[in-house]
Amino acid sequence: MRVTKLLHTRYRLNDLERSVKFYKEVLGLEEVRRHKSPRGSELVFLKAPESEETIELCHFPNSGPVEVQADLTHLAFQVDSLEAFGAHLAKLGLKYSDGPTMKPDGSGGFAFVDAPEGYEIELIQKSPAAAAGNQTY
Repeated sequence: MRVTKLLHTRYRLNDLERSVKFYKEVLGLEEVRRHKSPRGSELVFLKAPESEETIELCHFPNSGPVEVQADLTHLAFQVDSLEAFGAHLAKLGLKYSDGPTMKPDGSGGFAFVDAPEGYEIELIQKSPAAAAGNQTY
């Protein structure tokens, strides 16, 4: 017996609406559904345009406040251009928290931006050749 498919990843938050706004307006994710779980969690599911998997943002105050440790976990998204995405961030009054760092072999690069709760978001730019080979970072 084995699992067959990754469906979603969950991040618990203190301020659901602030984070939903960030993921939609900064990253361009689409909200696909929203509901309250039987135990009272407020849940919002988002996805990137070319992905099937979703991100579940969860607000569940009964579990206590969320304190995100540095370098605990991150989500990674592909972008066409780190330079263009950096300009997009600047228009929103934001900036990369690390990078961009381009790979010396020209296969692409990566950078990080922090989401409102402190979770890291990695942005990855792949050269056309690297993208065709599905190279990961």
